[in-house]
Amino acid sequence: MSETKIVAGTGGEHYIPYTERTGNESIVYFTRDLSAEGLEKIYKRVNGNITGKVAVKLHTGEKNGPNILPRPWVKNLIETEIPDGTIIETNTYYEGDRYTTESHRETLEVNGWTFCPVDIMDENGTVNLPVNGGKWFTEISMGKNIVNYDSMVALTHFKGHSKGGFGGSNKNIGIGCADGQIGKKMIHTTPGSTDMWDISYEEFMERMTESCKAAIDHFGKHVTYVNVMRNMSVSCDCEGTAAAPVVTPNIGIAASTDILAVDQACVDLVYALKEEDHHDLVERMESRHGLRQLTYMKELGMGNDRYILIDIDNNDAIISLKDAVKDVVPFKRIR
Repeated sequence: MSETKIVAGTGGEHYIPYTERTGNESIVYFTRDLSAEGLEKIYKRVNGNITGKVAVKLHTGEKNGPNILPRPWVKNLIETEIPDGTIIETNTYYEGDRYTTESHRETLEVNGWTFCPVDIMDENGTVNLPVNGGKWFTEISMGKNIVNYDSMVALTHFKGHSKGGFGGSNKNIGIGCADGQIGKKMIHTTPGSTDMWDISYEEFMERMTESCKAAIDHFGKHVTYVNVMRNMSVSCDCEGTAAAPVVTPNIGIAASTDILAVDQACVDLVYALKEEDHHDLVERMESRHGLRQLTYMKELGMGNDRYILIDIDNNDAIISLKDAVKDVVPFKRIR
């Protein structure tokens, strides 16, 4: 194994309290209603610029993964609000259930993603999208078919991640749109290295974020973000049935047209839980320097880390983080 790399001075292991942040505020909508109806309701608040041919960026998971978003919720959303929507994915960098297009198609069927088209975007090749203002890339390789869509909905299962600390919209897009063998390698592996996972911590967060920026810059204003905070294992859905047990309480759904604001709000909501409820997920975020995702998004001008949290369950009242999580209960799996 090669030596772990850390970019000094960027502080991805340190949480920045809201009072220490500067800049403008964005709107983040919030609901505690973890159901198909709740997902549909909050999506309607952020879909104003979703037009034309719509890509729904979803992590469809390894076979029989216990924590992926419920298929009935996604089916209802697409059929009622995005009738011409297509789920988009790419093949994986690692060998597993989604490594080849053939095995990926089989996994999609096993996991029940059969109610609408699913586009494995790198099935027929790749395309390079420009990275504006990045330090690691000037362009990044993505699944070729990303350019066939007019809009993108990032429908994200917010959870932990073994490499990224947490997986929000930034990870869903940055890793999930990069093609399996070129783009993902650019993010994970130093050129010429024999260790495919040698890039980690701060550098990994930055490479992943630059990949995400390329994708959302491509769509411009025609992209929106919905993060579902349920079954939040410290493991990603790419770990399938090997994912660590869930111990963090379910919180709700957050949505915004600002990617940084929605990911930051989800992180803040986790930190707002009682220590005994958030310990494992916070430890995963900080030990992997995952909070660098947030500060680097801000440095790249991808959004605001200050926001107004709107409670759509309570007549659009402005709500504090503590009030948003005050009634959470110990984890109970929601199917």
